Amino acid sequence: MTTMDDDVATFHFDREAFDPVCTGAEMHERVRRLYPICRSITGAGLRETLADIRRDIPLEIREVPSGTAVFDWTVPDEWNIREAWIKNARGETVVDFRNSNLHVVGYSVPVRARMSLAELKPHLHSLPDRPDWIPYRTSYYQEQWGFCLPHAQLQKLEEGEYEVFIDSTRAPGSLSYGELALPGESPDEVLVSCHVCHPSLCNDNLSGLAVCVRLAQELVRRPHRLSYRFLFIPGTIGSITWLALNEARTANIRHGLVVAGVGDAGRPVYKQSRRGDALIDRAMAHVLSHRPSPGAVQPFAPYGYDERQYGSPGFDLPVGLLMRTPFGQYPEYHTSADNLDFVRPSALAETFELVCAAFEILESNRRFTNVLPKCEPQLGRRGLYDAVGGRNEKAVDQMALLWVLNQSDGSRDLLGIAERAGLPYAEIRRAAELLRKKRLLAV
Repeated sequence: MTTMDDDVATFHFDREAFDPVCTGAEMHERVRRLYPICRSITGAGLRETLADIRRDIPLEIREVPSGTAVFDWTVPDEWNIREAWIKNARGETVVDFRNSNLHVVGYSVPVRARMSLAELKPHLHSLPDRPDWIPYRTSYYQEQWGFCLPHAQLQKLEEGEYEVFIDSTRAPGSLSYGELALPGESPDEVLVSCHVCHPSLCNDNLSGLAVCVRLAQELVRRPHRLSYRFLFIPGTIGSITWLALNEARTANIRHGLVVAGVGDAGRPVYKQSRRGDALIDRAMAHVLSHRPSPGAVQPFAPYGYDERQYGSPGFDLPVGLLMRTPFGQYPEYHTSADNLDFVRPSALAETFELVCAAFEILESNRRFTNVLPKCEPQLGRRGLYDAVGGRNEKAVDQMALLWVLNQSDGSRDLLGIAERAGLPYAEIRRAAELLRKKRLLAV
């Protein structure tokens, strides 16, 4: 384990100053502001989103040309859309992209044609079991076109001729992503990644983005031992592209977290990294277990968000996934019902606080050695019983002191002690800091 000297500051989240109501409202406002933008894995909407983020954190926006080879993939042509609609025989607009950017299948090729309802229907997508919702569909790597609409509306379409218009382009351009590197005292990095490629979907896209921006703001203004790298990328192709172009940098990544789907009312869920026992896995499991209502931990599986790219066998980076209700397990997933009402400010604030707690563990976890290991040292004459009562120091739990003294033989880290003791890491850390100050612990 990497150790640190006394004069190296570590990240500390100020819980006493934390206002979850204001913080949640601030993140929800970002979701509201970005909600109308038509995003995709490339294009103007993605750049507009990154530009908005850059107003609040010193984000570097990278452009990777279409056609660039990235391992077994190729950066696709850039897609942009300006207008799209369907009109019936009376010239009435029955589907309009201006009303919802989910109405058009992502990456649809341009089209202007007249056709019968029977010819049109194979290009229409709906959800029979959710007749009032618009589904989200894409066709990134096939040249197709299509529209999405509520099933109730589809059933009302009359027989006759329809005019179809999609004013879009798929042409050589570039893939955009945002990157923010925050150097710390150590070159060891924490990778924080979120996807920014979906259109008007609040939970499966914007919730993770909003939390990651707020995390970056917190780390910009506070000292930290570790270095942090934030990636705001299009899903799948973005992480593959970053890894292909930055393979040498991955040697410094010691911990990582993908943040996605963290604004709904469900309990927090952490999906382990491919390794399963990395420090980030242990840290997230610990903070989730000490919530008033414990969160859940899932084993790694090679399906999901970008953690599966970071955890591919050629990299095997210790990157897990933090979410709330897992993707695909709530009916609003990838539909128009994933809207501003579905994402809760309180859930965003809690997610932010959980990640900060995990980062504190990454920053401060280390092994100590009890310098008086033969029987317990006399605590009273060192003022440690007063510390338990909180008269001289910030109150410290007596059992935390005893656990740290008993387990600090150089083989077990502070998180391991907290796990064995069944105590919150913050209490074990405070006890260790006090014992160190009293010269009863050594690194």
